[in-house]
Amino acid sequence: MTTVTPARGVATVGVTPAGGVARIVGVSLGHRTLAEADHWIRSLDPAPVLACTHLVPAPFPHVAISLLTSEPIETDPALREAADAAATGPAGRVVLFPGSARLTGSLTVSEILQRSSIARVEILGGGPADPAAVVETGDFVRPQFRSGELILVTTPAAGGCLIPFEHRDPTPCCAGH
Repeated sequence: MTTVTPARGVATVGVTPAGGVARIVGVSLGHRTLAEADHWIRSLDPAPVLACTHLVPAPFPHVAISLLTSEPIETDPALREAADAAATGPAGRVVLFPGSARLTGSLTVSEILQRSSIARVEILGGGPADPAAVVETGDFVRPQFRSGELILVTTPAAGGCLIPFEHRDPTPCCAGH
């Protein structure tokens, strides 16, 4: 369990979700990998409503995080600029989102849209997916946050179905080299 501590200078953008007041909070703790950032996000108690990761280049390459939460969260003062950019940026990789737990097994695009806060399902390089198309989730769905919407990017797979573009355990770039 992670202790959530009030911090001075937490980057916030006002948001009022149903059922309470929350805000987008930018956090940068110097996580070097997406897996480290994902693990930290999943350790938060209470869990945020929405959580995204953002690859940032400065002051060194690392992963910053934006959270929709009512809790203030401490960030490393040396990484304040990266935290501010994460809180106000237009794009990110979504780790937690409303309805994510209901996206398991084989679902049609229409079911994904009905069960979660995902606004659109796209086929990589091919535009919107047909509402009747089947998505084999592999019990792992990572949409993208783009300009205020959650968008699930998929790719065609064997048997005429779609699979999420991001996999749970991707092969690292240049593995084995």
